[in-house]
Amino acid sequence: MGDATSDPTPPSGRLAAAATFAVLFVPVTALRAGAGDYTLLMPWGFLNTAPLDPDRTLHVYTVASYFLDGPPVAALPRSITVWPVALACHLLAAGSAAAGALFGREDRRVTGGLLVLAAVGSAWVAVGVGARGGSALAAPPLGAAVTLGVAAAFYGPALRRAVAR
Repeated sequence: MGDATSDPTPPSGRLAAAATFAVLFVPVTALRAGAGDYTLLMPWGFLNTAPLDPDRTLHVYTVASYFLDGPPVAALPRSITVWPVALACHLLAAGSAAAGALFGREDRRVTGGLLVLAAVGSAWVAVGVGARGGSALAAPPLGAAVTLGVAAAFYGPALRRAVAR
């Protein structure tokens, strides 16, 4: 019999781990910059469909490049500074779910909680980007909605038990 803090649910299966990993490829938000020009703000970087280089059809710019090449962090809007924190939560959740699926070692409350934190961070980034574009609705928080859906579907019971204690 486990102690009062143990999570009685089994670790993540392959489907839960795959879904947790898949949210890394759902855009945080999508921005339309012009005719045929879309920028997908991904958890791990930007994907632009109309790059400045005419020989390329897609441009990828990672979070690391953005923060290393861009303006000083202090000069960035607060919502953008949350972006790498949300990415870290996504990556830790994916690692936790993978450990559950591969080794049977996981606390589903931690994995689910990390997904919730990643969703909150992603929503903050999307709303902040949209607000700078003139309307918070201009940049719908797609990634946050999908991430919360994965958290609820696969980790909801563990999260409810954690909150009920």
